[in-house]
Amino acid sequence: MSCLPKHGRVECNRCFVKSTPIFDQSREECDGWRITSNPLAWGNQIPKMVVLGFSKGPTQAGALTKKPHDQIAYKGSRLNVGKIMAHIGLIPLSPPEILKQKVDELISDPNGKFHFGSLIRCTVERYDEKVKKWKGSGGGMLDKFVTTKFGRLVTENCTKEYLATLPNSTKLVLMFGLGTKQNYVKEAFKLYNNARPGQWNWINEISYTDQKIIVVHVEHFASQGALIPNWLGETHHERSRFGVMAQESVAKALGRRQF
Repeated sequence: MSCLPKHGRVECNRCFVKSTPIFDQSREECDGWRITSNPLAWGNQIPKMVVLGFSKGPTQAGALTKKPHDQIAYKGSRLNVGKIMAHIGLIPLSPPEILKQKVDELISDPNGKFHFGSLIRCTVERYDEKVKKWKGSGGGMLDKFVTTKFGRLVTENCTKEYLATLPNSTKLVLMFGLGTKQNYVKEAFKLYNNARPGQWNWINEISYTDQKIIVVHVEHFASQGALIPNWLGETHHERSRFGVMAQESVAKALGRRQF
């Protein structure tokens, strides 16, 4: 039985124990971090592949009341999503406009091979003391949240609720984000071990398996500067080795390269 949510808004109160949360209004806050109750899901509930960001960033969260559901996921970065997915063999290499269109189609298809969402289904923000504002993006966002007491509680709730019992059809979980010195990869490994007890082993520096699924971390679709080109191998940079590792692990998960 799948614990993945259906395409659309998700009803979840696991982190909101005091009262039933109101969508995109209810919040929980602790030590300069907060989550907003607005969990969403796209794609198939019984997929072959699961694709997860970390949390909705400000672009996606800001579109909740303005855009149709199918336009929210990875809004503003779907071309990068397409480039990354094509690089590791999940969709065909194509011109930019075709890549973006393909990602649009996959996200909106509730009966396809993919499920899309985020590790933290609610929106995560931290308070910036310098500017006195809540921010949903920035350097170290992934790394720092998962190592706080509040962050561990939220991430453990999400992984146990939505990743503990994946359908038998699911072979691959793709995670956007590596973190500083792969800190996010290491923290996520601990989360999967906790949510899905079993024999977890590292395949390489950015992927791991419990013999049922393979989890592969790739460059984050919203990474700035040269990070994505370097990861893609468009430049002569050592970061491209993580892209090669991802290619190898995806091929292993699917048995062969599949489009």
